[in-house]
Amino acid sequence: MKQLKIIKVGGGIIDDAASLAQFLQLFARVEGPKILVHGGGKGASEMLRALGIAPQLVNGRRITDAATLDIVTMFYAGKTNKAIVAGLQQNRVNALGLSGADGNVIRAIKRPVREIDYGFVGELTPAGVNAALLGALLGLGLTPVICAITHDGHGQLLNTNADTIAATVAVALSEQFAVELHYCFEKDGVLLDVNDDNSVIEKINLASYAELKEAGIIADGMIPKLDNSFDALSQGVSKIIIGHALKINDSLKTVLCLN
Repeated sequence: MKQLKIIKVGGGIIDDAASLAQFLQLFARVEGPKILVHGGGKGASEMLRALGIAPQLVNGRRITDAATLDIVTMFYAGKTNKAIVAGLQQNRVNALGLSGADGNVIRAIKRPVREIDYGFVGELTPAGVNAALLGALLGLGLTPVICAITHDGHGQLLNTNADTIAATVAVALSEQFAVELHYCFEKDGVLLDVNDDNSVIEKINLASYAELKEAGIIADGMIPKLDNSFDALSQGVSKIIIGHALKINDSLKTVLCLN
């Protein structure tokens, strides 16, 4: 089975033009079929504030009312996505920028209201991913660049967590490819001590993950990232790696596995 690398780049890299340019150069050197998934960084929040709209975040997830949706769509699917695509074209990667609505690539449902009403936020299942189209695009030598905007099939766009998009796309494509999913951000991996960048945990399995959570070593925004990761591993993704976006070819990183 042919290998596919799905790489999700975090907002901190996107926020810095020099770091993003360096990352895109490194991404261009990744051989074989590949997909890039990206969030929006802090730029959308800055634009919201400039327009007099206060950003609202709960547990790292953005509450998205209609006005906020308009702005994040313009920023994620427009400015950010197209800047990344242009940067990849500069590096001779034939990239194609996509929201979930384009080609019906990712259909979501609006998150049901539970304790918190997140507004126009999408929830995903692997069945909502148009794996056939993504496979066809990869077969043509194109590199899909997917932003954090999906749709519900009834004309409604939805703001959707980019980590979740990456994991869901990875599961959906695992029937066609041996999928390796990379989460790339500003650290070398999952840290044993958040104040020590050299304390990378090189391997985490389900048992050690439970222990690290219980001890409070893994907490906050890292928990949903790892929850999604282990769920993806259980559904056919072959390997998940968490590491520094500017060191994607280095050996220092965290590898997740079931056992």
